[in-house]
Amino acid sequence: MKLLCISDQIDTLVYSNLAKERFSDCDGVLCAGDLPSEYIDFVVSTLNKPTYFIFGNHNLTEYGYYHKTKPYHKGAHPQIVETHSEYDMKGSFGATYIGFKCIRDKHLLVTDSKTNKKRPILIAGVSGCKRYNKGLNQYTEFQMYLNILKIIPKLFYNKIRYGKFLDIFLSHASPRHIHDKEDPCHQGFECFNWFIKHFKPTYFIHGHIHLYDMNTKRVTKTHETTVINAFSHYILNTEEREK
Repeated sequence: MKLLCISDQIDTLVYSNLAKERFSDCDGVLCAGDLPSEYIDFVVSTLNKPTYFIFGNHNLTEYGYYHKTKPYHKGAHPQIVETHSEYDMKGSFGATYIGFKCIRDKHLLVTDSKTNKKRPILIAGVSGCKRYNKGLNQYTEFQMYLNILKIIPKLFYNKIRYGKFLDIFLSHASPRHIHDKEDPCHQGFECFNWFIKHFKPTYFIHGHIHLYDMNTKRVTKTHETTVINAFSHYILNTEEREK
């Protein structure tokens, strides 16, 4: 299975008339935050593949459609602060929002390594980054830990039903000391390391950390999880790991 992972900036290779041909072999799209809604909508309408997204700490004008926000909260859009009811899973982008959710997509099937049977891909996601100026969609370490706890019951269901907690964890921020930086804005979450250790997602996809030098390391293995920085765009080929 091939998945197109994107985050943080509009990539001209993706935002192109040739995108449909260039990424025709991709089975789905993962959007790791800080992307304009128009860009996500273009990806959905052009590639016509299952697409999942979470919010980062920028491009939050549609955030209020999915979460209750205080009126005129920093980063909130004045036209939507009064709209507090959540959308369905399908939102304004034509993509599926998985912030603080765990889903099982029967449109994307993976082969279980133990039973050799097909099953739905198991994906969970969290929005936001480390709190640095009390802005919208920013969280303290403890707040993010509580957010993660909310999805754990579904992970145990996955383990019982499919023999695995999770295939992919989609986040904007990275785990602490993996691809992150030391400034307050770009520090990763320590609780993500705890999550990786105990729930063993095959892949942890994040954004937030811009790669000004494309030779910078963007793929790191920790415990049983491969952590990938999706900045700009990255093609995840799950079959390469299985070999």
